[in-house]
Amino acid sequence: MAKIMIYDPDTNQIYTEWREENDPMPYSYGRTLLVREFRGSSRSTVFWTTTTAMEAWNATRRTYGAAIPVGYAFKRIWEGGHGLQSQHYVGVSFDVGQRLSQSQRNQIWRTANNLGVWGYVEPLSMTPTWVHFDRRYARGACGGTSGFPTLREGSVGCYTLVLQDALNALGYSTRWLDGKFGNATRTALIQYQRDNGLGADGIAGCQTWKRIAAEVVGIGRTPTVIDP
Repeated sequence: MAKIMIYDPDTNQIYTEWREENDPMPYSYGRTLLVREFRGSSRSTVFWTTTTAMEAWNATRRTYGAAIPVGYAFKRIWEGGHGLQSQHYVGVSFDVGQRLSQSQRNQIWRTANNLGVWGYVEPLSMTPTWVHFDRRYARGACGGTSGFPTLREGSVGCYTLVLQDALNALGYSTRWLDGKFGNATRTALIQYQRDNGLGADGIAGCQTWKRIAAEVVGIGRTPTVIDP
């Protein structure tokens, strides 16, 4: 059974549900997205996403009108498999259509792109055998809309979950994996910054994210990883 944490940007709250592998994802339309499909190749029993990502999925699936097979969706940052600041680690990113024809993938891409519900739909020239779309919801700390945003005490959501997960994997305990940037997360981050020659301000900005991501992506489950 999986524990699924869902961040709602409208209420700035994180809700938790428990689902079996063949159950639908919370807030998804019918049975168009099952837990095991959202899991993809992840071995984690804990997932997270947002209500807005599920709403974007629902709109795309309804408009396309046929099954959209998911190849990759969620990954924890220490599992790796994607870029250093991938939205897959945030739980808002989908790589789909790997088993479909090129014409079917083209139609899915047009559907996702024309709806305007995703934060980013990758150009087809960059995804020759799949379609990528994600519902990122914050400006990147290093500028633009890519990457992870600046986080500080009081930040809530899936990006905070990624930060907490990374710090714990690197041996800096946040005590909880709850998506809420409190004093324990700030203390862990300051210690990490001090140990790595970064400005110890307790804020996850551009340089801090670059350093953390370079160290943690793909290192695998360490003894200090925690599950909520």
